[in-house]
Amino acid sequence: MKFCSQCGAAVTWQIPPDDNRERFVCTSCHLVHYQNPRIITGCLPMWEDRVLLCLRAINPRKGYWTLPAGFLENGETIAAGAVRETFEEAHARVDNLQLYTVFSLPHISQAYMFFRADLSDLEFRSGPESLDVRLFHEHEIPWDSLAFPVIKQSLEFYFADRQSGNYPVRSRDIHISRRR
Repeated sequence: MKFCSQCGAAVTWQIPPDDNRERFVCTSCHLVHYQNPRIITGCLPMWEDRVLLCLRAINPRKGYWTLPAGFLENGETIAAGAVRETFEEAHARVDNLQLYTVFSLPHISQAYMFFRADLSDLEFRSGPESLDVRLFHEHEIPWDSLAFPVIKQSLEFYFADRQSGNYPVRSRDIHISRRR
């Protein structure tokens, strides 16, 4: 950020009065620009013993497999966002959503929330953000071609939990050092 969104003046990186961390502060009107993490929501869509994955058509990680997910929109619940993203990316309808995994990725200021969900039917197809959409048995998962660590971790949790039939909400922090 270089300029204030309120008055257009330059901003500086400083600790505002009565705060404890650096933020962008306008040099003219003194507006503090708070930047907060982005929330990504999605589904782990299931049909019998298979999971629906999407082959990404966009960067980052174009050509890698992922669960249908994306950024939560303003005014939207996390579950509604997961349903919307699943339809946008896979034209798949889901129901019986249950919160399943929550990941904090502080190195990129993101939080991920995935819901286990049942596919309502087998009417799915690629959306504009997907090159392909397919159901996979566990032994068919392209483990070396998964787009993001949270996808791999969610799938590993799911297949392990499926053995017991118990699906607790899983939470994990993922720390990866940022290259500068």
